[in-house]
Amino acid sequence: MGRPQGAPRDRVHELHSCTVMQDGRIQVRPVSVGVVLAGGEARRMGCDKRLLRLAGSTLLERNLRFLQELFPTVALSVRDAGQVPDPPPASVEIVPDVLTGSPLAGLATLLARFGEPVFALAADIAFAERDAVERVVEAFAGVDVALPIVGDHLEPLHAVYGVGCLPHIERLLARGAHSILDLLPEVRVAEVPFTVTRPFFNVNTPEDWERARLLASGTAPEAPDHSRQPVVLGIVGSPGSGKTTLIERLIPELARRGLTVAAVKSVARFDIDTPGKDSWRHGRAGAEAYAVASSSKLAFVTNLQAETTLADIAGRYFAGYDVVVCEGYRREAPHVVEVFRLGAGHAELKCPPEESLALVTDADVPHAHRFALDDVAGLVGFLVERLGLAAPSS
Repeated sequence: MGRPQGAPRDRVHELHSCTVMQDGRIQVRPVSVGVVLAGGEARRMGCDKRLLRLAGSTLLERNLRFLQELFPTVALSVRDAGQVPDPPPASVEIVPDVLTGSPLAGLATLLARFGEPVFALAADIAFAERDAVERVVEAFAGVDVALPIVGDHLEPLHAVYGVGCLPHIERLLARGAHSILDLLPEVRVAEVPFTVTRPFFNVNTPEDWERARLLASGTAPEAPDHSRQPVVLGIVGSPGSGKTTLIERLIPELARRGLTVAAVKSVARFDIDTPGKDSWRHGRAGAEAYAVASSSKLAFVTNLQAETTLADIAGRYFAGYDVVVCEGYRREAPHVVEVFRLGAGHAELKCPPEESLALVTDADVPHAHRFALDDVAGLVGFLVERLGLAAPSS
């Protein structure tokens, strides 16, 4: 489908990237397709986040309109026909996934459909900016992928993907890999450095949505630089699988590499106070928060009005740490490693292979990144490389 009906030609632009040819001439190639990726299931949000309204428009409407200002052809990538808005957006091509299950599968469908580079934007981006898109498109020269990087955090859902990615994606999908991050080592990538996070702010949780509303109204500070926040890693598995044992082995191995590590454990109920002690009496007297400090340890206690999120815990209490390892939090942790042990008596994995970064097991279970129960050094080496972990320079 061509440029939007009723849109003047001088309003719709082809963004261009440049390739220097062997004779020194510069070839200007247009990136003429912009796509909103809207095939996710929004598990963490609990509702269809595409339809959340910000400044009078839904996130989906905002991002489709944004791309129509930049690209002659705009498409909407959906998991299936059931995700198509009613009524469908005007002058936008609807592209249902041929294979479902991940943004990687959606990219395969898009590249096969258009046969040319596409700029892919997540539907839940709240504050897309023209300058950010132009910088990424300009970097798409002599590479297969161009994407932003903020600190050590890549933004694969604000990126240009070339048709050279398609055979690599098809091979990855065939062997059960569904993360876009699995594609990047297989292709030529241009990383475009950014120092701000606002153009890539996406809405995954109710807390993200509240922050987006505050940012839109000008009543909240900008999101902190990702480089100052820890990498959050969830260790998941069925009861008795060995989650705590793995964490006990992971922490010293991470620390041996010069990384600062924190840990989070979720429990149904706990109380660190001893009745009758001074700190207990302070709390009983009505203090909303209090601390107990010695020369070597500090404990901070605060009352909660509602259950806090993992992102809030990591951002509020562990800024400055390199890694936060948490036991559980399968739905909240951005990166997950599953432990599956035959002797635990469970017949199947806790989560599908595409949802976990790695699998630690003594079973012959298919996974793109599988490690033996005692191969902690190998697992940590993989995590350090995949998550971009590096000890601070002295």
